[in-house]
Amino acid sequence: MFNGKNILITGGTGSFGKTYTKILLEAYKPNKIIIYSRDELKQYEMAQSFNDTCMRYFIGDVRDRARLNMAMRDVDFVIHAAAMKQVPIAEYNPMECIKTNINGAQNVIDACLENGVLKCIALSTDKACNPVNLYGATKLASDKLFIAANNIVGKKHTKFSVTRYGNVIGSRGSVLPLFKRLIKEGVRALPITDERMTRFWISLEDGVKFVLGNFKRMHGGEIFIPKIPSMKIIDLAKALAPNLDLDIIGIRPGEKLHEMMISSDDSHLSYEFKDYYAISPSIKFTNINLDFSTNALGEQGKRVQDGFSYASNNNPSFLSKEELLKMIEGAF
Repeated sequence: MFNGKNILITGGTGSFGKTYTKILLEAYKPNKIIIYSRDELKQYEMAQSFNDTCMRYFIGDVRDRARLNMAMRDVDFVIHAAAMKQVPIAEYNPMECIKTNINGAQNVIDACLENGVLKCIALSTDKACNPVNLYGATKLASDKLFIAANNIVGKKHTKFSVTRYGNVIGSRGSVLPLFKRLIKEGVRALPITDERMTRFWISLEDGVKFVLGNFKRMHGGEIFIPKIPSMKIIDLAKALAPNLDLDIIGIRPGEKLHEMMISSDDSHLSYEFKDYYAISPSIKFTNINLDFSTNALGEQGKRVQDGFSYASNNNPSFLSKEELLKMIEGAF
């Protein structure tokens, strides 16, 4: 599907973008992979590892519509990974978060439409479901923009979908690098916000492969959610440092006790497939009449029960301490 194609990744110097690039280069022969981001140092560093002839590095911000439009010339597929993601920083700088996560999302949509991009997938987060912080609220707004964009494609036939998943092992800002740093520094106790706290857990490679698969299975308009395990934060701390004490510090502003990826309010729109769920659009598209119970590959899903929700605390799949350690070892 990606052989001979041009692929652009916004925020491509992040942990997701680098892993996505690595897998694309290993599994396909793309014509171009365009890394679009605003940090020249990260681009320089990434170019030392990814210097294939198909690689292109574009300095640019998703806030800059004109630059995005230029970067997307002749592009076939877009992965929108750029975002302002740190919850406390977003709370303190709300308009900056809105400019990047909402205005930037619309700029990506506009550039895709203007350049006739075939398919675009935007990365979302579990925090976009029933959001309690600004970051989650902006990502929910972004999700809505990308889904609604399918209604304004006209004759261009561009398709937009969203992929939503939970915490990524080892990504910047996640709790795992924090714990590992503190252990290395010789702390006597690891900080835990709440002993009951749970989170979804996915490896970078699994997240990338899920997005790659969604390009093949998407009709346009879906929110794809992988079936992934949950973990207890306290189990993670005990697995990493069984001999250290735990310091219960309380939930931080804008933080949830448990994360959710499908709310009960969306159960009437949701379908269960073998390895994932899909939330169908809440609006009816004017240009197409789609049956979202079957994906573009012909795989059949079934409607979930009314009132169904998919949260990190009601997930049937929980990681043991041993399974946590195995996943962590595979990520580093």
